[in-house]
Amino acid sequence: MQSEGSDAILPVARPPHLGTPPNLPLDMAVTKRPLLLTPGPVTIPEEVRQATARPLLYHRGPEFKHVVRRVRDGLKYLYQTREEVIVLASSGTGAMEGAVVNLCSRGDRVLVVRGGKFGERWEKIARAYGLDVVPLDVPWGEAVDPERVRRALAEQGPFRAVLLQASETSTGVAHPVREVADLTRRTDTLCVVDGITAVGVFPIPFDEWGIDCLVTGSQKALMLPPGLAFAGLSARAWQAAARADLPRFYFDFARERDCLAQDTTAWTPAISLIEGLDLVLERIREEGLDALFRRHRLAATAMRAGVRALGLSLFTGSPSDALTAIEIPDPPGASAVVKRFRDAHGMTIAGGQDQLKGRIIRLSHMGDVDRYHVVRAMTALESVMDELGFRPADGAGVAAVVASYARGATE
Repeated sequence: MQSEGSDAILPVARPPHLGTPPNLPLDMAVTKRPLLLTPGPVTIPEEVRQATARPLLYHRGPEFKHVVRRVRDGLKYLYQTREEVIVLASSGTGAMEGAVVNLCSRGDRVLVVRGGKFGERWEKIARAYGLDVVPLDVPWGEAVDPERVRRALAEQGPFRAVLLQASETSTGVAHPVREVADLTRRTDTLCVVDGITAVGVFPIPFDEWGIDCLVTGSQKALMLPPGLAFAGLSARAWQAAARADLPRFYFDFARERDCLAQDTTAWTPAISLIEGLDLVLERIREEGLDALFRRHRLAATAMRAGVRALGLSLFTGSPSDALTAIEIPDPPGASAVVKRFRDAHGMTIAGGQDQLKGRIIRLSHMGDVDRYHVVRAMTALESVMDELGFRPADGAGVAAVVASYARGATE
């Protein structure tokens, strides 16, 4: 969408999602054009990149107010909420910290689902502000059992909040957010969710599920550079924010909400990124949420079918549709696979973090990903594993990807 008074964006052809024919020739997939398949940042579509490169608007002028107005509406559509979604110039971690300081008071007890690097980040933020943290440890690679959450709420509370991930980026796990929210909505405990690799990937209907705070970031499914963070709060979360006494200044959600109501921001915004966001949200609305989630689900399902066909193992039995975490035998080891992807195939993928370093690789299918990208990634994975001595069945991974998409087309 073109902002008033800004330069026009040149049209850029882009293949329709899922439009690659089932008999995709491998020479289309084997290319050295760089491809970013990390679980954030992700590849930015060309028209979005152009939108972020427009001449700057004045952030207190009328043209930018129109942009903010559209972004407000688009974020509500994405979150499936009637509430405002706060926009911050920060990484997603800024929204996580903002959630803690806006919802909690000194000495509040919080239950932290600690099942990966980013569950541990919730804990570190909460401890930094002097909260009474009760960790609920979950083995890396497993989803939290809602029954364990229920018991903790009953036996170790009262809690101000449960802090968890919808999609644990370090392990590729999807946690049962809906079931946890069902538990907290009947109590005074808030359900606070890191959706940084979940929002825009799979359904998390904010109002319907009774989530109290949901945060995300720009460099994941929103297909933008890093630098924007978002937080949606429920009505009862706003009531908690009015009572919370932790120190805050820049991350003052109430101040931002009041400014958004006037189609402006409390502080100098990331103008270029918000212009790109305006276009991304327009594209999401045009595609529709059901189609958006289905596209990600098809990509994830196809990727995992290919992995299994190669004789490799998935790291988790509760996978997020945002990324696929794959166990790599040693030899060759995950680090060698990551390096070979980059040097021989022009693709950047991620290895494991902390205790998973050297054990897994992680391939994203967030954002502007379709059949072509999945086939190209699987072609590279087959080649890399063969080059490093694993010897997968020739063409089995790509064939499984194509067959998975064909099945998905008939659903």
